Amino acid sequence: MKKQYAKKPQHNDVKIELKQQFPLTIKKIGINGEGVGFFKRKIVFVPGALAGEEVVVEVTKVHPKFTEARIKKIRKKSPQRVKAPCPVYELCGGCQLQHLSYEGQLDAKRDILLQSLERHTKLKLEDMDIRPTIGMDNPWHYRNKSQFQVGTQNGKAIAGLYSMNSNKLIDIDECIVQHPLTNKVTNEIKRIINDFNIPVFDDKKKKPILKTIVTRVGFETGEVQVVLVTSEKKIPRKELLISEIQKRLPEVVSIAQNINPQKTALVFGDETIHLSGKESIEERLEEFTYELSARAFFQLNPIQTGKLYNEAKKAAALTGEERVVDAYCGVGTIGLWLADGAKEIRGMDVIKEGIDDAKKNAKKFGVEHAEYFVGGAETLMPKWKNEGWRPDVVVVDPPRTGCDNKLLDTLKEVKPKTFVYVSCNPSTLAKDIDYLKKQYRVEYLQPVDMFPQTAHVEVVAKLVLK
Repeated sequence: MKKQYAKKPQHNDVKIELKQQFPLTIKKIGINGEGVGFFKRKIVFVPGALAGEEVVVEVTKVHPKFTEARIKKIRKKSPQRVKAPCPVYELCGGCQLQHLSYEGQLDAKRDILLQSLERHTKLKLEDMDIRPTIGMDNPWHYRNKSQFQVGTQNGKAIAGLYSMNSNKLIDIDECIVQHPLTNKVTNEIKRIINDFNIPVFDDKKKKPILKTIVTRVGFETGEVQVVLVTSEKKIPRKELLISEIQKRLPEVVSIAQNINPQKTALVFGDETIHLSGKESIEERLEEFTYELSARAFFQLNPIQTGKLYNEAKKAAALTGEERVVDAYCGVGTIGLWLADGAKEIRGMDVIKEGIDDAKKNAKKFGVEHAEYFVGGAETLMPKWKNEGWRPDVVVVDPPRTGCDNKLLDTLKEVKPKTFVYVSCNPSTLAKDIDYLKKQYRVEYLQPVDMFPQTAHVEVVAKLVLK
């Protein structure tokens, strides 16, 4: 009779239990800013841990393919670890990397790009030109817009951000990544609400009246815009609230109300009502001036936006002879930035209001060789190709979901010589690069830090036709 031997346990069969503690070496920073390590070949994510650190962790959540844990003890600290200057850093969740030196953050962001390429492509990274991340001289107070949720605490109105994975609202008096004026204005509005007992919650209906205070500042002009997001049209003591904002905050030149009755993560609803002052504020980037209405999209870091757009311009390498398509053009920002080097610009977007603004901006900036169209690239570019018009350069700045496959298929058909891809998500950028790999090669990738203290990274990718 054959002897029966007990099957050797495989690493992958090891069960990790909730609240289990074990030592862990952190290998890298993950795409959400957490430390990443491996225990018995299983991936473990640890918020607040840094690459190279040796830590003891306690398991907080077990998932089929990964585990979440928290630091119990740091046995060996990273030389890049610093004390986070924000008093509510660990509660708020708005930033993920304040405990990492700024030089370390820039290295980590380049590494996040490398991880995305490793995961989603088969490119030989050692042969690629992946440049160091372009950072800021002062990586604080850079955000031009705050969206602070409103609530009550001990009978007083508070405003801030919700703690990570929680419904606990953290009252924030000073957010150190926000422009000081946005902090000043939000705090004063809180004070007005409390001074005059303006209710922000309807006890009868058991729902908020005032949901969010949105404050935006023009860095170059000093103009401030306030949008009060409410659950319904009626604001108790509205005239008093408006007059006190005007009296106490002369820098606020535009006040609007947005109505969002839905219980949703989206801040804005469909209806916006102008309450006082101008309908928009002005912002300047180099020689361009932009009108920003209550819901107009604009980059959140004006200081780095110029650097980002100049990198796109560098990648396009225009000589004055090129025809350029600005897909996902919005209000025409990037295309107009490139216009002085192009023979012709054609922009497109599916949102008509954006195209209307793009036409106004082109007129205002005196750009006569730019035309704007409502529609998608997958419809317009083949049509233009059939008419004998073909772009030399296509520039895109898509949402976090990346480029639509129909757009990428259109690129394969139309074959512009240069494709400049401005990405806010390295994972979708890598997937799109992989989709185009037979037709286009990556000349270089340039990460840009638009959001210091967070794990977000923007990338300008230059792809050229093979």
